[in-house]
Amino acid sequence: MAASTGGKAKYIIGALIGSFGISYLFDKLISDNKIFGGNTPGTVSNKEWWKATDEKFQAWPRTAGPPVVMNPISRQNFIVKSRPE
Repeated sequence: MAASTGGKAKYIIGALIGSFGISYLFDKLISDNKIFGGNTPGTVSNKEWWKATDEKFQAWPRTAGPPVVMNPISRQNFIVKSRPE
């Protein structure tokens, strides 16, 4: 006789939760605890480097066209007018 759908759901949900738990543990061990050695690059851990890099990128002049606003619904770009015409 076939098992009810309620019985199958608990195994699927349990397997999903278990797989996420195992994935989290492996990620924590490998990335954060560095079980294979290595270290975090200074460009990631140094907040001052990140701030200086961000300021440099923001200071670069725009050489493309005028600024645009993306409409995520229709995926159309609209040119932003700096003054009404």
